[in-house]
Amino acid sequence: MKPQRPAGPSEPGRDCPRCPRLVAFRHAQRQAHPDWHNAPVPSFGALDARLLIVGLAPGLKGANRTARPFTGDYAGKLLYGSLLRFGFAAGEYKESPDDGLRLTGARVTNAARCVPPQNKPLPAEFAACRDFLVDEIAAMPRLRAILALGKESHDQCLSVLGLKPRNRFPFSHGAVHDIGQGRVMADSYHCSRLNTNTGRLTEAMFDAVVADLKKRLA
Repeated sequence: MKPQRPAGPSEPGRDCPRCPRLVAFRHAQRQAHPDWHNAPVPSFGALDARLLIVGLAPGLKGANRTARPFTGDYAGKLLYGSLLRFGFAAGEYKESPDDGLRLTGARVTNAARCVPPQNKPLPAEFAACRDFLVDEIAAMPRLRAILALGKESHDQCLSVLGLKPRNRFPFSHGAVHDIGQGRVMADSYHCSRLNTNTGRLTEAMFDAVVADLKKRLA
């Protein structure tokens, strides 16, 4: 008998109705930019990846426009540049979903799948989207590491994984937490332009986190 493969994760539909505020914002963006994606953004990368990178939510002019996480805005340059340098990606990142970039051993997703106003999902919106991330993690049989980008992504990952109390897993850039089952969760400041412009996060700092994960997964 052939072994059963895990079922794929559930995904929100194009017109997901769960969050009224995000539905209204999505409608407004479809009116303003009918050629953009303007829908929940699917994850990028294979389910057999050993590393899952969890961001906050799609960027308005990035993933919400292009339909691929961290694609089309500054954060993608830093994220995919680092993944390419450390062998988690192949090809070339050109800020477009048809640039041929491939992830090799990594998968990228967001804690909230729809773009929010001011790039700030509400707690209820994170909660409404949480089961998609639960299903995604459950469908990744080789998963060994999660990289949370920012404090809010870190907190959402703790909720999804059922890790309590939270003070046992404090967020700090470069921290690595043992989350059981031979898995770890690493933290990084979010690779946003705001964090890099203010010097809170540098390319070297982000590379150090990815390099450490590379060693741990080797």
